[in-house]
Amino acid sequence: MHRPTQQRDEPLGHDSFLDIVANMVGILIILVMVMGMRVKNAPLAAISGGDSQSAAELHKDLATEESLRGEALAAAEETGSLQRETLLQRRNRDALAVVTSALEQEIQARRERMDAETQELFDLGRSLTQSRFELEELKRQRAEVESTRPEPIVVESYPTPLSRTVSAGEVHFQLSGGRIVLVPLEQLVAQLKQNAERQKYRLLDAPELTDTVGPLGGFRLRYTLQRHDLSAETAMLTGRSGSYARLERWTLVPVSSQLGEPVDEALAEGSEFRQAVAKLRPGRETITIWTYQDSFASFRRIKKELYELGFSVAARPLPLGVPISGSPEGSKSAAE
Repeated sequence: MHRPTQQRDEPLGHDSFLDIVANMVGILIILVMVMGMRVKNAPLAAISGGDSQSAAELHKDLATEESLRGEALAAAEETGSLQRETLLQRRNRDALAVVTSALEQEIQARRERMDAETQELFDLGRSLTQSRFELEELKRQRAEVESTRPEPIVVESYPTPLSRTVSAGEVHFQLSGGRIVLVPLEQLVAQLKQNAERQKYRLLDAPELTDTVGPLGGFRLRYTLQRHDLSAETAMLTGRSGSYARLERWTLVPVSSQLGEPVDEALAEGSEFRQAVAKLRPGRETITIWTYQDSFASFRRIKKELYELGFSVAARPLPLGVPISGSPEGSKSAAE
């Protein structure tokens, strides 16, 4: 009996399945690429289409970046060049040191191979060479010194360097603020004596008297007299009694701070200073200059001129603000 043939369903083909999978993967890849292109081109399109100012700023930033990058590269190249130069100098120095050391060793080795007499001659020759080198160096230094020799300093010397006390024939000048003026001290003292003779009766009622004479030549003279009573013992010994007046001190008071002439004018021909000096006699009269501390340099000029004229000069230095004054206990001038 014939059996009926059973028909079986054929299984799904593997090739069709693989085709479906491949198509799906391809579609996914295409989608990913499309999205990537959109993301990449979206900022540029937005900038170029919507905001031209942002694009200009972007180009400016790019240009600045390129400039900075170029400067950095140039600085790096320069640094590298300096490093190469330094390395080259260092290598040259090391090479020179090696050559010098080798020469010294060679000289020392040759010297050790010599006998005693030859070594002595070698040492003498070496010393002679060193001496010649030092001599040439000294000659070079001497030539430099002679080419830059400073101007000589002239030291002026004056006659009669030893001072002597002035006893008579003294004429006074004041040197203040660079101005020199004749001080008529003798004439003012003569007026003092006359005035004191007239005013001494005032000492009968007071122990002290102060008065002023002048002005004369731009100065007043203020003086002080004191009464001195004789003691009983002195009266017994001398047979005299009573009292006497004595000059205690005197002070010159200038009527102005601009008396006299500036030193430059005073040293010129026809000045009041030269006219006053022309009336004096060198060797018989001494010139005393009351000099304030702001005029010491001017005093040296005046002193030099008076020395050349043959006068002895006495200096009486004074601090600023201190007037010319004197007393019976004061010191006398010392002239040179």
